[in-house]
Amino acid sequence: MRTAMSAPFGRCPALLVLGLLAAADCRFPPLEQLRPAASERAQAAAVSALLQRLLGNRSAEFAVSVNRSLSTDSLDVCELRSGRNHRIIATGSSGVAVASGIYNYLKYFCNCHVSWSGDQLEVPSPLPALSGVLRINSPHRFRYYQNVCTVSYSSVWWDWPRWEREIDWMALNGINLPLAFTGQEALWQEVYRSLGLNQSDIEEFFSGPAFLAWNRMANMYKFGGPLPQSWHVNQLRLQFKILERMRSFGMIREIGSRKCLPRRIFKVRLHPEANVTRLGPWAHFNCSFSCSYVLDPRDPLFLQIGSLYLSQVVKQFGTDHIYNTDTFNEMTPPSSDPAYLSAISRSVFASMTAVDPKAVWLMQGWLFFSDAAFWQPPQIRALLHGVPLGRMIVLDLFAETEPLFSYTESFYGQPFIWCMLHNFGGNNGFFGTVESINSGPFKALSLENSTMVGIGMTPEGIEQNPVIYELMSELAWRKEPVNLTKWASLYAARRYGSTHESLSAAWRLLFGGVYNCTVPHYKNHNHSPLVRRPSFNMNTALWYDPAHLLEAWRLFMEAAPSLMSKETFRYDLVDVTRQVLQDLTAYFYQDIKDAFHSKKMPELLTSGGVLVYDLLPELNRLLNSDRNFLLGRWLEQAQSLALDEPEAQLYDTNARNQLTLWGPSGEILDYANKQWGGLLEDYYAQRWSLFVQTLVDCLNSGLPFKQDTFNQAVFQVEKGFISNGRTYPTKPHGDTYEIAHRIFLKYYPQALKRL
Repeated sequence: MRTAMSAPFGRCPALLVLGLLAAADCRFPPLEQLRPAASERAQAAAVSALLQRLLGNRSAEFAVSVNRSLSTDSLDVCELRSGRNHRIIATGSSGVAVASGIYNYLKYFCNCHVSWSGDQLEVPSPLPALSGVLRINSPHRFRYYQNVCTVSYSSVWWDWPRWEREIDWMALNGINLPLAFTGQEALWQEVYRSLGLNQSDIEEFFSGPAFLAWNRMANMYKFGGPLPQSWHVNQLRLQFKILERMRSFGMIREIGSRKCLPRRIFKVRLHPEANVTRLGPWAHFNCSFSCSYVLDPRDPLFLQIGSLYLSQVVKQFGTDHIYNTDTFNEMTPPSSDPAYLSAISRSVFASMTAVDPKAVWLMQGWLFFSDAAFWQPPQIRALLHGVPLGRMIVLDLFAETEPLFSYTESFYGQPFIWCMLHNFGGNNGFFGTVESINSGPFKALSLENSTMVGIGMTPEGIEQNPVIYELMSELAWRKEPVNLTKWASLYAARRYGSTHESLSAAWRLLFGGVYNCTVPHYKNHNHSPLVRRPSFNMNTALWYDPAHLLEAWRLFMEAAPSLMSKETFRYDLVDVTRQVLQDLTAYFYQDIKDAFHSKKMPELLTSGGVLVYDLLPELNRLLNSDRNFLLGRWLEQAQSLALDEPEAQLYDTNARNQLTLWGPSGEILDYANKQWGGLLEDYYAQRWSLFVQTLVDCLNSGLPFKQDTFNQAVFQVEKGFISNGRTYPTKPHGDTYEIAHRIFLKYYPQALKRL
């Protein structure tokens, strides 16, 4: 007899029966065809190989099998029990279900942890026994992962080992519907050639690697290019590995498509009859790099081109019948007529079904939020209803803060996935909305006539705030919200393999403060003065009480001496210290501002001097002591993809520009800001040094500070960083504890005085 287990008393007070038995959702029959393509044996083998990579020889202590019939309602389930010789027997309805079930066992019975910033895998020997059957299942058909921007902000330079690691992380965290966008430009190149374009036409269109996400969404073209042919070969080879590995776990892979074309295809020499719209500028780019040409989906040429591309996709990559296209992303349609909008979506969908009659269209719902003035209920309904119900899935992309399902009657009948966006631009900086994500998905699922079919994580950039992503992925296997206080304490214990009370207390403080933003409509885009071009109009507002952060910092420092051998702890010590210094930068900025306006030169020199000559250099040294905070690694990864020096220079420029100017002239300045060793020293600190020196010169001369004049001067500093040719460390140096302790002794008392 199978019985759901509770943890032994004293081992784990958290609820361990993580799932919910749910009836099969028959509202959307087309979604039933979205099934794992790999055999049960292949999926089991993939999980066994994952465990070997994760646990080495200890992986033999797990017996893994996949049995689709374990689930009778399309919802993933895993059952675990103890076998002979202390082995754990794990059976799941898919490879992802088994991997996620084993990871939950590792977390809650073995006190282990896996993250982007290190693992804690001191697995007890023998493995802790289960006294019955531990059944873990999800109430969500789909667990979605990634944003169309993630491929540019985070994974653009990844090699196969890094992708392999990420796909393992996806499986362990229950992801069964990931994006798979890599390499599509190679296919589009062949399509463009077949349409009569020459190589120069194509090279003028594709943007550089770091900006391909927005090239794919018709926001921009050309900037950062041209793409070398070696790029296409490399990315296509990589995509085959990515897709094969995702498929082996039983994941359903989502392939992307494009909706804009090179300009010359619309010129007289090719298709003068085409019904073309030229869009307006995107962001602050001029028409040299934006104002894309978009072919009207109702034009017969649209179906022809779309079919050519999707035929290539199916031929080269196979298909799981789900395709991404984002219409009018951050661009206003030429007409608000519902009939027009309905015809648009109907035509886009027809281009999919012409190649794959089973096609399901997955679309980000971001456009409804980003241009809310245009997308009123009639327009939203029209676009969504151009596709048969159940043949489109909408990502409610920012549901933790701006839930669209709540005012669109669950997207007017189309199925949707409740998503946490969380991060814009891949910025560093503590942030979370733990109360919102802990309750939001459950409320959405229980809403009358809800069409919710999944839960997702859609950050623009990853490798930051690992705690939020572990919580969010775990909620996909819960039947009710967690006790956040208990969860935070347990997280601390398994992340460090320690029950040190200081760390439990620190994480409870963080969860109650910096990770619990409740400000309505708040977007987590780091606006700290530390990472913004200096001016007298900088945003220094906080959504949390800095006293809680300071106390958490003190508690981390208290626990540090005995835990510095743990990579996960070292990362968090750097991160919490970085967050405190980020906040202190805002205080020094205010002092600088007040001193200048009061014409107090000594105070200006003191505050500016401490910031420029001590705080920022100390922060740079701290960041350089941990491999996860090194600019050099980002640049090295970019250059490693090059075949020759010109390619290396192209990739290096792309990598630097995205972090800083984001465009030739700072069109999206500092959007993708990072707090990395090297970047802090040669970019942020240099700007602050120039700002302070300019203010000193103004007081000395009696002349007013002019922002426009300063902007022109600091732009030369910003451009200089992109072209400085400097090689930055790719390996950490310096003693993290020694640096953090020195910073603590100097700045903790100052920070306390400012509360």
